[in-house]
Amino acid sequence: MSWPAPVTLAGPHARLEPLSPDHADGLREATRDGELWRLWYTSVPSPEGMAAEIERRLALQAAGSMLPFTVFDAEGRIAGMTTYMHVDAVNRRVEIGSTWYAARVQRTPLNTQCKRLLLAHAFEQLACIAVEFRTHRLNVQSRRAIERLGAQLDGILRAHMVGPGGTLRDTAVYSITAAEWPTVRQHLDWQLARPR
Repeated sequence: MSWPAPVTLAGPHARLEPLSPDHADGLREATRDGELWRLWYTSVPSPEGMAAEIERRLALQAAGSMLPFTVFDAEGRIAGMTTYMHVDAVNRRVEIGSTWYAARVQRTPLNTQCKRLLLAHAFEQLACIAVEFRTHRLNVQSRRAIERLGAQLDGILRAHMVGPGGTLRDTAVYSITAAEWPTVRQHLDWQLARPR
């Protein structure tokens, strides 16, 4: 059995199901909401590129380096994608990334719920020693969201990747360790319980 094995994770604000080609139409609709593929500092599939992105992620899953999910909102509508990626079974580490959400669910409890589900599964079922998050140094919205989770900045990988148009990406690397998880879990539960 591969590590981590496909699983469905659910909470009051979101449900994560293993990515399937059957989700393509809903994912195309979600990516149109906000035209996120037009952002230069992130990689979000366009509606036309969705089938290829699903195929890419499922191929990485078959190779053992990724576990991709489709994100559903509280009403059961497809709202985006997220993954465990850079899977390192030997060192019990994963990165939570390649995440995007339709504009309609941004700045709602959905992202916090998704991260709470993924982190709990990583630390409590998979016995991870650390979970990473990476984003473009200039993606301020993503960096703030990662920091709100309670992740610590490990550093900036300068000129780390070639981005769209040939620009060089500086990558901000964050992590949460197993020892930090109980405090982070309490913080996330508090955030999710607050009145909106």
